[in-house]
Amino acid sequence: MALSATRLLLASAGLTALGLGTAQADQVILDDLIVDGSACIGLDCVNGESFGFDTIRLKENNLRIKAQDTSASASFPTNDWQITFNESSNGGANKFSIDDIDGGRTPFTIEASAPSHSLYVDDGGRIGLGTSTPVVEVHVKDGDTPTLRLEQDGSSGFTAQTWDVAGNETNFFVRDATNGSQLPLRIRPSAPSNSIFVDTDGDVGLGTSSPAAPLHVVDTANAGPEVMLHLENNGNPQIILDNTAVSREWEIGAGLNLVFEELLSGGGANAMTLSPSGDMTLAGSLTVGGTCMQVDTMACTFSTGSGVSCSIGSCP
Repeated sequence: MALSATRLLLASAGLTALGLGTAQADQVILDDLIVDGSACIGLDCVNGESFGFDTIRLKENNLRIKAQDTSASASFPTNDWQITFNESSNGGANKFSIDDIDGGRTPFTIEASAPSHSLYVDDGGRIGLGTSTPVVEVHVKDGDTPTLRLEQDGSSGFTAQTWDVAGNETNFFVRDATNGSQLPLRIRPSAPSNSIFVDTDGDVGLGTSSPAAPLHVVDTANAGPEVMLHLENNGNPQIILDNTAVSREWEIGAGLNLVFEELLSGGGANAMTLSPSGDMTLAGSLTVGGTCMQVDTMACTFSTGSGVSCSIGSCP
């Protein structure tokens, strides 16, 4: 009788301790675990949990899944990773992210309320940004001016600079976002093919895909006399012709007059000047290497290159 009473007392004490939660060991399963149903993990899981279509549910106020690699050999990777659901601080972000635990970085984050198809990879490896049907390797879709930003933030020691590449119904453009959002390059819709073409040798074609000079301008859409080159400024637009092999340089300028001038050290005299009224002034002689020409309203005597005098009257 005494032995039976002792066993009963010990059993009662064990049940009491178990009920008070003072000595509960972790459950260790030394085998595969198969759950024929759904599983809920977390402090807020309840008996009779309604799973719906959930197979695994995490349920509490701080949700994390951590992959802790215990590899001990130096030749094996050991980095730990974590999937984080929302920040734990008051007022923190609602987000899903993948954390590099050992590196202390978060390389991937999705914020709550991000629109559908913010990032979409189709079965051909094409990436859609804002679309689930990308038709090229990277397809950006937006309702107003889809834009790609290239930002150099100065973290590598170089001056910060930001460029935008964007397009809309008005134009395709490159924007210098750092310097007043200037637009140094713009292309309007329906611009013809080969409007600007750079060949393999560096020749630039405007209107041609086979430039035959460093700058070759072609306009086959218009016939007859037309402007092919237009230089404009608020002062004196100029063209410089520079022969670096013999150090000779000529300038054609359009100030008050059209002037041809050889640029020497410190500047040179005008070789020829043509006024708006049609008067032409030459710094030297006029030599013609052919037959005499009839010139209206001009009556002067001059010589050809062969020494033949052509008299068309006397100078007034």
